[in-house]
Amino acid sequence: MAEPIKLTRIPALKTVAEFRAHVTSLGIDLPCDDAIATGNTSPLAQPLAGEAINGKRMGNRYAIHPMEGWDGTTSGGLTEDVLRRWRRFGESGAKLIFGGEAMAVRPDGRANPNQLIIVEQNKADLGKLRETLVTAHQQRYGTTDDLVIGFQLTHSGRFCKPNDKFRLEPRVAYRHPILDRTFKVTSDAQVWTDDELERLVEDYVRAAKIAWDVGADFVDIKHCHGYLLHEILSGFTRPGKYGGSFENRTRLLREIVAAIRASGNRIEFGVRLSAFDLVPFKPDPALSQPGKPGPGVPEDFSHCLPYRYAFGVNQDNPVEYDLTETCQFLELCAQLGVKIVNLSAGSPYYNPHIQRPAAYPPSDGYQPPEDPLVGVARQINVVRQLKARAPRNLVLVGTAYSYLQEYLPHVAQHVIRDGWADLIGIGRMVLSYPTILADAIGQGTLATKSICRTFSDCTTGPRNGLISGCYPLDRYYVAKPEFQRLKQVKKPLP
Repeated sequence: MAEPIKLTRIPALKTVAEFRAHVTSLGIDLPCDDAIATGNTSPLAQPLAGEAINGKRMGNRYAIHPMEGWDGTTSGGLTEDVLRRWRRFGESGAKLIFGGEAMAVRPDGRANPNQLIIVEQNKADLGKLRETLVTAHQQRYGTTDDLVIGFQLTHSGRFCKPNDKFRLEPRVAYRHPILDRTFKVTSDAQVWTDDELERLVEDYVRAAKIAWDVGADFVDIKHCHGYLLHEILSGFTRPGKYGGSFENRTRLLREIVAAIRASGNRIEFGVRLSAFDLVPFKPDPALSQPGKPGPGVPEDFSHCLPYRYAFGVNQDNPVEYDLTETCQFLELCAQLGVKIVNLSAGSPYYNPHIQRPAAYPPSDGYQPPEDPLVGVARQINVVRQLKARAPRNLVLVGTAYSYLQEYLPHVAQHVIRDGWADLIGIGRMVLSYPTILADAIGQGTLATKSICRTFSDCTTGPRNGLISGCYPLDRYYVAKPEFQRLKQVKKPLP
């Protein structure tokens, strides 16, 4: 049984010395500079040397991760909420927009009924999104010659909810001994056939053409967080040509890239990858109360050892990662001409503390089983290991920086200076504070009242059928009716 941990909140650490002392007490490797470097002295402000992406070289070393808002139209088009988010991505100052947000390559591949769909009927809307972002960046920073924009292409697989916010319609790569129960997989008919996967390749080709036509520099062929292509990477038990061996489990990526190239499309390629995964976690039942989940503990996996249901895991002890195949995958990406890999971990659906370290859980989550800084350090050091072993021409983007809060610039600039990653990416933090790193570089100080404190409302909202946004800190969302509905959702049970 796990014991509840007593967190030391980041705002309570008033100095770099206090932050470092806390890091030391946790026994983790997490570097932190004494002060925020500004202007041309900042490693985060340096342009990225090396191979260009669609003729462009990124003008600085930070990126915006793809983020869904659950706020498009039911036909997968844009709304003012989507436009505002993309405008703020442009205002962020980041010279790499890694995907914008997940775009389903076909309607049944959506994770929610309001997800963007990258199909012909939405082409003009997607073009407007890109232009809105570019215009905002141009107006604030003067040039977009060094701004690289990708569109993330996805099929949600196990997590599909294309027609109803509360009804799963999963399509899976294989039967999973733990996740099937949670995500309503009850029949082999829900498993993709080889023929169906072959036809799915055509959807990626059509989506990539739309991305190129509206001005995207690259497409991110999404392989993370338990969505379909990531799940196929762990299809050790799947029969046929898309399962079993490493060659078979990466066949779909190779076929998608080859088919896009064969179509004559010159768009570049990126991949967002969960570099490692662990078993699913759940709230500790012994420490949980109604409306108050306990700390996370691993689901019982004793009946399924060796654990052949995750990518980048130690199959004999699946609460530990193993990067052997991750390194093979990065080698393959370089061979295929993939130029950027954005490294994440785990899944927000079944082990969120691994994927997105946070102080507060979403409504369907669990209390942190470890200090979130442990999760931050885990991902930063995994990227460091992979960077040391990856092909030199492959650009690697690191993840899991939001929980650092005030100390994000101090850690991020050290990571870049020492070559642990090529760029650092920020995600949900930009919902409340898009210009956090632009402010750090420009003036050496942050607007502390705008810093994300990882309340997880941006996840709790969608889990309860609402749009995603920073309800605690962004006044735009406070004014929406969803704000009051979210307060009711979070209200403790009597």
